Amino acid sequence: MLQILIGLLAISTIAAVLALLLEIADRYIADYGEKHILINDEKDLLVKGGRPLLFTLGEQGIFLPSACGGKGTCGYCKAKVLEGGGPVLPTETPYLDINELTQNVRISCQLKVKEDLKVQIPEELFLVKERLTPDVKNVQFRILAPEEGIAFKAGQYVQLEIPKYELTSEPEFRAYSIASPPFEHHMVELIITKVPEGAVSTYAHEYLQINEELIMRGPFGEFCLRDSDREMLMIATGSGLAPIHSMLRQMKQEGTIKKTTLFFGDRKPEDLLYYDALRELERTVADFTYIPTLSRTTEEDHWTGEKGRVTDLIKKYIPDQSSIDVYICGVPAMVESCLELLTQKGVPPEQICFDKFE
Repeated sequence: MLQILIGLLAISTIAAVLALLLEIADRYIADYGEKHILINDEKDLLVKGGRPLLFTLGEQGIFLPSACGGKGTCGYCKAKVLEGGGPVLPTETPYLDINELTQNVRISCQLKVKEDLKVQIPEELFLVKERLTPDVKNVQFRILAPEEGIAFKAGQYVQLEIPKYELTSEPEFRAYSIASPPFEHHMVELIITKVPEGAVSTYAHEYLQINEELIMRGPFGEFCLRDSDREMLMIATGSGLAPIHSMLRQMKQEGTIKKTTLFFGDRKPEDLLYYDALRELERTVADFTYIPTLSRTTEEDHWTGEKGRVTDLIKKYIPDQSSIDVYICGVPAMVESCLELLTQKGVPPEQICFDKFE
């Protein structure tokens, strides 16, 4: 019996060594050259072949959800591979059902880019850019623990901790509203505005590396959607759009149908966060209207939309004695100005929900 066990152990060891040698050969010896990845029939990426699709896309700023960090144990990094990719691997099948197999869904951390691929991924991931405006960065974090991901309500925030680095004497943290929707349990998207001398925002903009692990605490906050059939007005400036964006994506996912208007204010056209995505929501979501306004445009901007502050939009578009639900997020001065105007318009205070941030 002992000899049988020793023999089995020897065979297992040899198999493991061979597998490791094959992996090393595939990674360091095999040269697959440059390959094309066509995403959603729109974006053609020229990439170096040989690496898993998950990491190859990540290097291009396109991040698929993954709870295990690409170790092949969670099954969340799914993408449709319409052309190329070869046969489905045994390491993928435990995480794919019959419908997904017939629809060419693959586990992207297991599929290596060895040939040209035609890939389809959710539009919201395709549209995400790492840097939204010159001073604002979009950062997506995969949740590694707990394994089931993070449960939060649209509108809540988390505390992001950064390690000690040359601008700090100890680890520091700052609160950021979640921009991603609650149904994406294994990914949190934050909008981080670079603040002069801000330790956390500077780290996120200049030091944070792809696949770096950071500590995140939360969720926190009561700035959340209410159960109401009333018409809805959302007001945001700058990165105050983050929780509003989360709410709107949740409403789209759930098929919520109610008249909803978003007033968003900033300075210049290049400061408009999620502009294309919000215009797309306006096109695809029933009764949703997006009205951006800019306060510092010039003739060179060729801006034909609203000009001024979000308070000007309240004066222009909101009638007196309006019985609406209002959600406001932005700097304190803006929030206070909006509250004053809405009160003058007769909006009941209990129907106004707001979140101030410095």
